This record gives sequence, structure tokens and C-alpha cells, in this order.
Amino acid sequence: MTTQTSDSQIRITGVNKVFATGEKEVVALKDINLEIPEGQFVCLLGPSGCGKSTLLNAVAGFSLPTSGTITTDGKVVTAPGPDRGMVFQEYALFPWMTVEQNIGFGLEIKNMPKAQIAQRVASLLGTLGLTDFRSRFPKDLSGGMRQRVAIARVLALDSPILLMDEPFGALDALTRRNLQDELLRIWSELKKTILFVTHSIEEAIYLADRIVVMTYRPGTVKRDIIVELPRLRDPSSSDFNALKRELGQLVMEEQQRHHNDELRMAAID
Repeated sequence: MTTQTSDSQIRITGVNKVFATGEKEVVALKDINLEIPEGQFVCLLGPSGCGKSTLLNAVAGFSLPTSGTITTDGKVVTAPGPDRGMVFQEYALFPWMTVEQNIGFGLEIKNMPKAQIAQRVASLLGTLGLTDFRSRFPKDLSGGMRQRVAIARVLALDSPILLMDEPFGALDALTRRNLQDELLRIWSELKKTILFVTHSIEEAIYLADRIVVMTYRPGTVKRDIIVELPRLRDPSSSDFNALKRELGQLVMEEQQRHHNDELRMAAID
């Protein structure tokens, strides 16, 4: 059941997204309805091709819906805005800038006074464990450290909403867990609203207040589940694994549907 609230910070109403590919049209999203209250950590979960990133990009304002509306704090999303910060899997750092310069770049664009920039950057360097790396360039950092810088750069803008597109997907398991814990700590302290895309069931359970499972194309909401496990969560616990099995079954159903569609299309060709 979809959570409905009167004070939703993100409201997605009747959203559809259709892409034209040659003479064909692909329905990526169909009748998406979600309401996300301020401060909630929501994961979008589902197999490849279910429209998770398409929906996230629509909320970000990078690719607007074909129909339907998305609002943040009551304002219709028509373009990217300072109220929404985006963290990508690919880090997207400027290679010619140091860690310190990368984090402060957005603040310079906003013409913030240099003293304030220095103060905010120094605070984030400490928060993300980057102080000793402030003068390094991205090429001199590990993948995990680069992602810390990318997160710090978004946090510097102090957007109330964080949009995260599989930000830890390319990292090794240990680094991934460390950054998951770091993100949970920051979220707890700063009270941001987070919409987080992942294909990892365990990651979704470990992080989220709420998991929205999406169907294979066209992407719709298959299940909307409140995660009631206490934090910090133990992936070895029976309750954690019971939810993991439930979500695994839901995702596998969509993967099988994808597989059946591919077989059907191959038979037609």
C-alpha cells in the first residue's frame, strides 16, 4: 500500500514516461503515484529496466514526465533546482580540482562569501573523513574516497532532498558498507529526505525507512513496504532475512517477466 501523507515533501502524481525509439514508443513509467514525507529515507528497488533511474531523473528535473506531475514542497518540478542534490554512481568530479575545490565549487557558483565557503568545506571535510585528503586530486583517491567527495559536494549546497542513483554500486563490499554507515549517520544528523536507487535487496533493507518495489517495464509500483526493523540493522538477523526473502520473491517475479518478454520477442523475430 502506498503511503499517503498531507505534508509530503515529494509528491509524484499519475506520472507516465514514454520514450520514442525510431518508429516505436517505449513506456518506461506508467501511473506512478508516491508521496514522500520530509526526512524519510526511501529506496527504489527493482530489476534493470524497471524505470528506477528514469523516475529519479524526473524528480531531479533532468527528464520531465510525459504526463503527470512531480512537486517538491508544493512546487511543480520543471527543471533541476537547488532544493534537490544529485549523487551519481560515476562520482562526476572535476579532475583538475582538488578535493577541497570540488566540494566548494557549487558554493562559488552561488557567489557565497569565501570565508563562509571555507568554513562549510572544512566542516564537510571533517564530517566525511576527508581532512587529510583536502589537497589531493581525484586521480589520487580510491573509489570510496571519490564517492565521499561527491557526497560532500552535494551536501555543501544544503539541499533538503538528496537523490542518489546507485551511488555505491561500483564499490567493493567493505567500502560499500562503510559508506552506507556514513550515509546513515549523515542522514540521521542532517534530517535530509533521501530517494535512493538500488538493485541490491540487502542495501535497500539496510538503509531504508521504506522500500518501493517497481515492476519491469512499464515501471509501476508493485509494492510499497515500510521497513520496521530497528537501526542499526543486522543483516544476519532472522527478521532481516525474512524481509530479504519477501523482497527477493517480488524482484524475481519481475526478472522472470522480463525473461519471458525477451523469449516472446525473440520468437516473433
